[in-house]
Order: sequence, then structure tokens, then C-alpha cells
Amino acid sequence: MNTLSYRTVSVSAEKAERKWYLVDATNLVTGRMCAEIASILRGKNKPSYTPHADTGDYVIVINAEKVRFTGDKWNQKEYLNYSLHPGGLKVTLASEMLDKFPIRIIERGVKGMLPKTKLGKAMVKKLFVYEGAEHPHAAQKPEVLVLKNAQKSDK
Repeated sequence: MNTLSYRTVSVSAEKAERKWYLVDATNLVTGRMCAEIASILRGKNKPSYTPHADTGDYVIVINAEKVRFTGDKWNQKEYLNYSLHPGGLKVTLASEMLDKFPIRIIERGVKGMLPKTKLGKAMVKKLFVYEGAEHPHAAQKPEVLVLKNAQKSDK
């Protein structure tokens, strides 16, 4: 009787098979999109998911300036930066962030959903965000990924 069939195989980061995915952020709800991207970066979409190893895939996000928020978050959501000096708190509204740094909206959203460890820092390095529709990763032949949950709206 073969009793070894129930063993779980842990995949190391070196042996993980990684794919490249392309996400078009046009008219996608930011939080829902970032949650799905974070899941792909962690590798939770694979049957070989290993919590203690970086087995996730690479994600390219284009059209970052065309994301959307639900409700009145453009005027209410605040991004806080603190310089560690007295009075060094800087508050930026989401609408200002979209005008100045649209890439940071997605980068900060995804980074906040990843582990706050060395592993999370390694995972966020596999995220590439671009403002326009052009990206320099054509040689990797990314698969177009359609995020279905990010298209829903609570309106």
C-alpha cells in the first residue's frame, strides 16, 4: 500500500515556474484590481502555492492613469507620507496623486496587501506599472489577464 500519495510538496523559489501577465487598468476599480494582483504576485492562483517562498508570477499593469475609485474617494481618500521630522506629515488626496504620480496609486495599493517582510519586498519587485499602453516587456510574451472582480461596481 502506497502511503506517500498524501504528501504536500513545497516548491522552492528557484524551482517555481513563473509566468508574465499583462493587466489593462482602464476603468478597473483600484482596490479590487490591487487585491487580485497581490494574489498573483504571492502565487495564490497556483496549486503549488507555498506560503514561505516567493513562487508568484510577474505582473505588468498598463494605463495606470485610467483607474477608478467608487464613491467619492477621489476627494476623500488621503495618502499619508511622514518624513520622521516634527511636522513632517504630508497629506495627498487621491485626485492629486492621479495628476502627479498615477503609478503610485497601484504600487501602494498592491504593496499594502503583501506581507511586510523580506518576502513581501521580493514579491513587490515583480510588479511593473506604466502610465500609458506601452511597456518594455514584450520579449517576455505576457499573457493578457482579465480581472473580472475589478470590473464590478458597488453603485
